[in-house]
Amino acid sequence: MSLSLSQQLSDAIKAAMRAKDTARLGTLRFLQAAVKQKEVDERRELTDADITAIIEKQVKQRRESIAAFEKAGRTETAAQEQAELDVLQEFLPKQATPEEINAAIDNAMDAVAAQGVTGAPAMGKVMAILKTELAGRADMSAVSGQVKQRLMS
Repeated sequence: MSLSLSQQLSDAIKAAMRAKDTARLGTLRFLQAAVKQKEVDERRELTDADITAIIEKQVKQRRESIAAFEKAGRTETAAQEQAELDVLQEFLPKQATPEEINAAIDNAMDAVAAQGVTGAPAMGKVMAILKTELAGRADMSAVSGQVKQRLMS
């Protein structure tokens, strides 16, 4: 039986404490605090899918921060954000290959076209299908760009 994401996170925190890896420990504790906050807010124990969604949100924030810091010439801060991003990505499922992403987009677009939806309204329906299929396995902003490009052509 594989460990739940919550248990994996706890184990990783303990390992980072033993290794005295303060940078990694800080990122992991920040993630654990976000998970606990959501549990308190919703008054329930989170599933792995819920935790994955939190991690995806954190990853997206880090990517945006890295882009902003690099644009501003703050490479040291961008490198720190990249290190945090690397730690967070360890807890996401194996990333989908470009071929898998393209196949998923094709399938979703075919399904939406079969419903008779075209143009701009199709975008939301296609992304809803892809979000469940590729959760945690792909950068959804990049996937969104690919879908938009295909819908335009």
